[in-house]
Amino acid sequence: MSQLIVDEKNVVVPGEIIAQGMDYVPALGSFREGDKIVASQLGLVNLSGRLIKVIPLSGRYVPKKGDVVIGKVVEIGFSGWRVDIGWAFEANLSMKEASSDFIDKKTDLTQYYTYGDIVAGQITYVFGSKIIDLTMKGPGLRKLKGGRLIKIIPSKVPRVIGKQGSMISMIKEKTNCRIIVGQNGLVWIQGDDNDNVMLAVDTIYKIEEEAHMSGLTDRIKNFLEAKHGTDKKDWKDNW
Repeated sequence: MSQLIVDEKNVVVPGEIIAQGMDYVPALGSFREGDKIVASQLGLVNLSGRLIKVIPLSGRYVPKKGDVVIGKVVEIGFSGWRVDIGWAFEANLSMKEASSDFIDKKTDLTQYYTYGDIVAGQITYVFGSKIIDLTMKGPGLRKLKGGRLIKIIPSKVPRVIGKQGSMISMIKEKTNCRIIVGQNGLVWIQGDDNDNVMLAVDTIYKIEEEAHMSGLTDRIKNFLEAKHGTDKKDWKDNW
């Protein structure tokens, strides 16, 4: 009979047995040893159907196809742009994928994106570690004007987003802010009220700090309700 030995969202260490039996399937951060599933890294247990993952508590971002990321335009070439997404190599944004408009090769590309612009794009292709392609065609993908940019540990992003977007939706609702969370750990926040923006920033940092704890959703809900409308300390964030 299969059983889950460690509860979901608990912290496990390498070599710790997570589940026993053949009903579960190991995925990221875990492996099968006989009829047991064992953690291969320090992290949080994540259960998705029959799949068992161990989400690392720390570590750098590794680009994956389909990820929405936030980056900074650092180079403009003849056929597109290069975007820093916090990886060892910049991502490519071609003219074809930069806009739904047709961009002629003679066009001044700075009319679309220029040096230092912050963009939210989606990874469409990854080959090895050096070739990463982006697109700006899709819901919510665009140049990000104004707002605030903060950085969190990439492995904590799933906790900030929550299951089916539940956590980030709650933060948006309680703070009335527009928020985009990049899988690379960069978060863009924009709101009409500075106190609400500060509350959103404060809340996201709290999630990052307490991501390994159980009952996080209820604690964040109570935190938002208690802090809403009160003075928040100022945050200074750097790229």
